[in-house]
Amino acid sequence: MNILLVGSGGREHALAWALCASPLLSKLYCTPGNAGIAEVAECVAIPATDFPALVEFAKSKRIDFAVIAADAQLVAGLWDQFEAAGIRALGPSKAAAVLEGSKGFVKDLCAEIGIPTAAYRRFREPAAAKHFADTIGFPVVIKADGLAAGKGVIIAASKAQSDRAIDFMFEGGFGGIAGLGASAGHEIVVEEFMEGEEASFFALSDGKIVIPLAGAQDHKRVGDGDTGPNTGGMGAYSPAPVLTAALEIQAMELFVRPTVAAFARKGLTYMGVLYLGLMITKNGPKLVEYNCRFGDPEAQVLMPRLKGDLLTALLAARDGVLSGFDLRWRDEAALTVVMASKGYPGSYEKGHEIFGLDAAASLPGVTLFHAGTERRDGKIVAVGGRVLNVTAIGHTVAEAQQRAYDAVSRIHWQGSFHRADIGWRALRR
Repeated sequence: MNILLVGSGGREHALAWALCASPLLSKLYCTPGNAGIAEVAECVAIPATDFPALVEFAKSKRIDFAVIAADAQLVAGLWDQFEAAGIRALGPSKAAAVLEGSKGFVKDLCAEIGIPTAAYRRFREPAAAKHFADTIGFPVVIKADGLAAGKGVIIAASKAQSDRAIDFMFEGGFGGIAGLGASAGHEIVVEEFMEGEEASFFALSDGKIVIPLAGAQDHKRVGDGDTGPNTGGMGAYSPAPVLTAALEIQAMELFVRPTVAAFARKGLTYMGVLYLGLMITKNGPKLVEYNCRFGDPEAQVLMPRLKGDLLTALLAARDGVLSGFDLRWRDEAALTVVMASKGYPGSYEKGHEIFGLDAAASLPGVTLFHAGTERRDGKIVAVGGRVLNVTAIGHTVAEAQQRAYDAVSRIHWQGSFHRADIGWRALRR
């Protein structure tokens, strides 16, 4: 089969790496890709935002199946455009991708079908939002309603911080990050702060049948000890000890299956990946958010643990034949450390050469997943905020962590940095 993967980050490199293991694969293309993906796929310089060009390319190469990896493309309807052109693709559709495209929609859905989540209200003007925040107390969580590349959440510890966050979002803060204009600032959600430990759980749906995938735990804050601003993710590991077998069963029965069934009742087929952000509180799991694709950097630790055929599973979801399907997972742990450019998640320099990649990749159990990289004049250079995902597998999280940081120590470029404590929650246990 000829497969097209749309995207250019570390998640996409991990997916490309896994897709290449399938005996069904004849040729893998990636648009636009990165320097690492180019080692396992043919990369074509079509922006992921140029939907007409992507569709024409897929038609010209007789693509049998397209994997849309990122939220922005799904929310904007790329799945619909591929399918309208006769190209099978991994969804969900634009209508179903509202599950990630609107935090307010998700909160309303939770209220409608009884999914446990934080108390909340939606607002379109600042005065009422500020009053509600004052009412529920601090800390309080302020969320931009649209896509914001993982950065559209502010936890305000005081009234002054809350008022500033609300004004910032109504003035269009976070609006341009996802390339979708100022949509992220037009409505906000104000909700109570939930105490607990956050984890990610993934499932795969064909619209009727849903199967569990696996769990992970990421590190969203930029600094050690979970300090500093939120990022797209500075590292992750899987499995996450906090997600016990009992909690994973609860996640399927309490969150995943009711959500897919609710979509069906609304006349919508939710097909594709379902990503739950869960807060494990003293009163049980509560939903933080839904996403409609694999996580980044969670995909970078899920794919090395996958024993089954990813491509076959994704095709089964698309074709509505997941019944009886079982993806197997390795017992080993996987851990990834994100190496980023100085200044991230704010502005950062680009174009510095990366050294030590071969030395790091040669270590036992280590795989490098590229994110913000390009090949220029025979050199690999850093062009993104998050640049590399240094991933290792081991019998335990501790062993995976040791291997990953051994590899990290061999890689450097001007202004590179990383967190030194990825996996600390698992090790504390």
